[in-house]
Amino acid sequence: MKRILVAFFSASGVTAKLASRMAEAVGADLFEIVPKQPYTRADLDWTNKKSRSTLEMQNRACRPEIADTIDASAYDTILVGFPVWWYREPSIIDTFIESCDLTGKTVVPFCTSGGSGIGDSAANMQALAKGAKVLEGRRFSPSASADELKNWVEQF
Repeated sequence: MKRILVAFFSASGVTAKLASRMAEAVGADLFEIVPKQPYTRADLDWTNKKSRSTLEMQNRACRPEIADTIDASAYDTILVGFPVWWYREPSIIDTFIESCDLTGKTVVPFCTSGGSGIGDSAANMQALAKGAKVLEGRRFSPSASADELKNWVEQF
């Protein structure tokens, strides 16, 4: 039986709820990607060109520190969840991808968003996940059912 990890970053709690529902539906382990320096409401103000999140997303080399890492060696499939920021994964997801040895793993992104799709996140993550196979991901409604999530994960 394949071991699955659901790793996620959530700025407002929406992605956290979805990731938790997904992990429970498929019997996966759950890991929260926590920033070493928490994001404040002002940091997340996308309308402010000087906010932390805006500056991070403008610099593709930015790697916000994460509080903890995880040994991914025990997992076959890693589902990586995040809110869409500027039409892609937040920079902290890039930090997470680079912090793990994902060689031989299947990595599948999933996201929450008020309307934006997942964009080029899979291609971005593939460029960072040396030796892994990154599949196209999917955007989910925050209210996606456990059955919908389970059906999606079972294809991997």
